Amino acid sequence: MSALKKILFSCFFVLSFVGSGWAAQTIPVFVSIVPQKFFVEQIGKDLVTVNVMVEPGASPATYEPKPRQMAELSRAEIYFSIGVPFEKAWLDKIAAANSGMKMVATDEGIEKRPMGGPHHHGKDGHHETADEHHGGEQHHDHGKNEGHHHKKGLDPHIWTAPSLVKIQAHAIMAALQDADPAHKSDYEANYKHFMATIDELDGQLKQTLAGRQGFQFMVFHPAWGYFAQDYGLVQVPIEIEGKDPKPAQLKALIEHARESKINVIFVQPQFSTKSAEQIAKAIDGQVVPINPLAEDWAANLKMVAEKFKAALR
Repeated sequence: MSALKKILFSCFFVLSFVGSGWAAQTIPVFVSIVPQKFFVEQIGKDLVTVNVMVEPGASPATYEPKPRQMAELSRAEIYFSIGVPFEKAWLDKIAAANSGMKMVATDEGIEKRPMGGPHHHGKDGHHETADEHHGGEQHHDHGKNEGHHHKKGLDPHIWTAPSLVKIQAHAIMAALQDADPAHKSDYEANYKHFMATIDELDGQLKQTLAGRQGFQFMVFHPAWGYFAQDYGLVQVPIEIEGKDPKPAQLKALIEHARESKINVIFVQPQFSTKSAEQIAKAIDGQVVPINPLAEDWAANLKMVAEKFKAALR
């Protein structure tokens, strides 16, 4: 081999090593649900690789991690939990799969609302307020050890409200900066840009839903309580904590829909639509799909707001 060829070969080897070695490495992280992938990628950009535990189409209420996923956890540096129900059974096992992995509860510091919301259907079929349903108690979810556990009766769907995503985003930024201090300023700049994006989205949603304050919308699974809270709407759920309504409750829901002139029932792909279809048929309404677990979080909230706007006339 000539001297020139040796030099060219050496340069090629060094460049190949740099291109595929440490310089090209990203921080491997896990998140519980698909929308979190969007949040982490907005802040981490090309410095992170995000794996999602609850796969698209699956329910965070009943999900069981695959053996493949448990094996992949051994390479992760951070796990971002959010407080969805499957974490209660699995989070300790997930942590045990990799003792060096940092566990970050992005729901820490967020006060959670009662799962039933203001129109939970009681045992005898009538609609009761959240305070009635929970015996007048106020529920909070602040503790460091409880931030990632789903407490019965509290709503885990904190990613549907832009105001609460801001809190989660700050926790994500802080964790990435701690894991990768060399890029601290990059994560901060990306975080600030994401905050501006959320503010812009919030303004668009307020404009879309202007004049709808106090309007009620009916959903099968109560995933939109925080969204409703942010924009002055009222969520009326059919199913609560995994339980379909009993005949008397179904009758009460139909009567309530008629009285409130509700003619659209919103459903999501992770749950059965049978009860929603029964109510829709009884009120001569329609079933409309919306997915709280869509990956493009911002675009999805815009689309959901437009669907609410069309239904709330």
